[in-house]
Amino acid sequence: MNCSVTNTLPKPKPKTISVNGAVIAREVIAREVQNHPAEKPMLAWQAAARALVVRELLLQESRRLGIEAEPLRDPEGRSETPEEAAMRALIEREVVTPEPDEAACLRFYEQNRARFRSGDLYEAAHILIAAPRSDPAARTAARATADALLLAVRTDPASFAEFARSHSDCKTSAGDGGRLGQLTRGQTVAEFEAALQRMRPGEFAIAETRYGFHVVRLDHHAPGQLLPFELARDRIAGYLATSVRHRALAQYVSLLAGRAEITGITLLVSASPLVQWESRHAAW
Repeated sequence: MNCSVTNTLPKPKPKTISVNGAVIAREVIAREVQNHPAEKPMLAWQAAARALVVRELLLQESRRLGIEAEPLRDPEGRSETPEEAAMRALIEREVVTPEPDEAACLRFYEQNRARFRSGDLYEAAHILIAAPRSDPAARTAARATADALLLAVRTDPASFAEFARSHSDCKTSAGDGGRLGQLTRGQTVAEFEAALQRMRPGEFAIAETRYGFHVVRLDHHAPGQLLPFELARDRIAGYLATSVRHRALAQYVSLLAGRAEITGITLLVSASPLVQWESRHAAW
């Protein structure tokens, strides 16, 4: 069998995408792709196509209902097109969602208190004895040096700054006696952060990280504070209102899609770029 014959077969043509007979041209989809970054070009193409299907559904429905609206301008002076104005007016009329009440906001606050807590604040200093994990012998030697330094600074805490200047491989902090200043969550590697969480102010300890061994001194710890409900309420209300609106929009588009004849692509409303579409028009 001559396998080269199979290599000359024409590739199947992409399906034509249409909504109730209105074809969405491939060049239009190509222009829309830039608004839908994805890991693979095909995924970006599909997201762009679905966004344009949603747009066509909304446009067709606004025409069916005879909805028109005066184009608005955003704070930067950009103006809506007549079609964008009509789609906005359609959604404002057809997708009405209730504002979250006090009880709903308080319930969300109580169920998600960790979201409204500021991070712990630490003030610490360290002496880094650097050693890569790929070098076991260097790690063993670094650990021995760190153990000796830990014993020395526990015996004479005032010697910490001098040992940092003479022994630390951290060029940023060594000249300042090892001081790292104020630290919050995420500012250091996870292993170092975990060591701080186990310590009490005034204590010394060793933290092993990917960089080596750190002789750590914790100077101060300020626990995070819970933001009062009164200060969090507006943020919660905005979040809940946005969530409800997104769900309502998805349901509305599902309703329109169910009544329409869509060819060439499956419209997955829950995964569609509906939220992106709304965010691009939220400034009006």
